[in-house]
Amino acid sequence: MSDPDRSERPREWWRSRMGDPQQHTDWGKEWHARRWHKRRRWFFGRALFFVGFLALLVGGGMAILAMLLTRVFGGDGQIVWMVWLGGCGLSLALPLLALTFGLRSLRRIALPFTDIIAALDAAADGDLSVRVPERGRGEMGWLANSFNRMLGELERTDQQRRNLTADVAHELRTPLHIIQGNLEGILDGVYTADSEHIEATLEETRLLSRLVDDLRVLSLAEAGELPLHREDVDIADLLADVATSFSGQADAQGITLHSSAPQTPLSVHADADRLDQVLSNLVANALRHTPSGGEVVLSAVQNEDTVEIRVRDSGEGIPVEDLPFLFDRFWRG
Repeated sequence: MSDPDRSERPREWWRSRMGDPQQHTDWGKEWHARRWHKRRRWFFGRALFFVGFLALLVGGGMAILAMLLTRVFGGDGQIVWMVWLGGCGLSLALPLLALTFGLRSLRRIALPFTDIIAALDAAADGDLSVRVPERGRGEMGWLANSFNRMLGELERTDQQRRNLTADVAHELRTPLHIIQGNLEGILDGVYTADSEHIEATLEETRLLSRLVDDLRVLSLAEAGELPLHREDVDIADLLADVATSFSGQADAQGITLHSSAPQTPLSVHADADRLDQVLSNLVANALRHTPSGGEVVLSAVQNEDTVEIRVRDSGEGIPVEDLPFLFDRFWRG
């Protein structure tokens, strides 16, 4: 059945990103209210038609029954009168009962869908905090629960995305400010254009380049298009290389950093650059959360047909409440 006011449905305002979202939200509520008023007239008109048709059907059946009884009992007026009264009563009672129970059943079925539609409209307008009342334990309750969990995941992912955007902006802003300050200092004569200041500025550009490369790798990984160059990687050499690359930072912080070579030679068939990147991130995080005088150890053990690489530190550790989100994207405790 066609929607009587489908042509009035608003266009997807979020595509143009114009106007106040709250105004669009209020407009959407008003539009749904107008649509319900139109549909209410349509619904009650058909409900009355159904009641009238059912009453006519029952009344006609009683009339036929009265005619048959008149022939059987030979025109006994009292019996015919009782049949007519019963028919009239049934003609009124049955449709009313059917309408009452039908409306109650319809309300029980339609109300959860109404809640979900309202929540969908709110989510489309950008409000991911909305939740659907979970009514009952049947299929509709399960549907509402699944819908709420979906909205919760979307809300959490959206918040993590916002945090990531803020972090990226902060990480990019710092080297840009340093580069800008150094160049302005050289132009103003505050700094001399010697190799020391030029090298410091060049190092900040290298940092920017690494940040941009990391963002590119992240986008390729999320799209499932990150190329992997698999080869046999010696685990002992990998651990030693990573420990060596962070030895200067560890010494500056007063932290002991070393790798523990496995007792037996271990190798894996993997992308060496990605393994190095993962281990470097773990070691950098361990150094960030380990106090001076602490220790960070890199080790590896073989478990049947897999190799387990460990990065252990003597820092404060990860809070228990953050452990379930350890491998969630962009999560920050």
